[in-house]
Amino acid sequence: MMSIAAVGLAFPVASMAADPAAGKAKAAVCAACHGANGIAQIPTYPSLAGQNEAYLVSALTAYKNKQRNGGQAVIMQGQAAALSDADIANLAAYYASLPAGGK
Repeated sequence: MMSIAAVGLAFPVASMAADPAAGKAKAAVCAACHGANGIAQIPTYPSLAGQNEAYLVSALTAYKNKQRNGGQAVIMQGQAAALSDADIANLAAYYASLPAGGK
C-alpha cells in the first residue's frame, strides 16, 4: 500500500489557498473542449469534473512545462503556457469541486 507521503511525491499538492470561484472564472476557455460543467461532450476530450485536484495540478503543470506529450498535448501546452501557478491551483480546485457525473 502506498503512503500518503508517497502520493504527495507523485502529484504536487495543490495550495490550500486555491479558489474554486476564481478557477470557474478562468475555466471559460476550457469549456470548448471539456464542457461547460467539466463534462466533455466530445468523446476524444476528457471530462474534468470530479477529477483529483492534485492530479489536475500535476497535469496542467506538466503541459505548461512541455513535459506531457501525445494526444492533444500541443493544444494543452498552448493553453497552459499562460497560466500562473495560482491559476492552475484554482482551476484544479474548481474542477475537483464539481460532481463527476455532472449531477
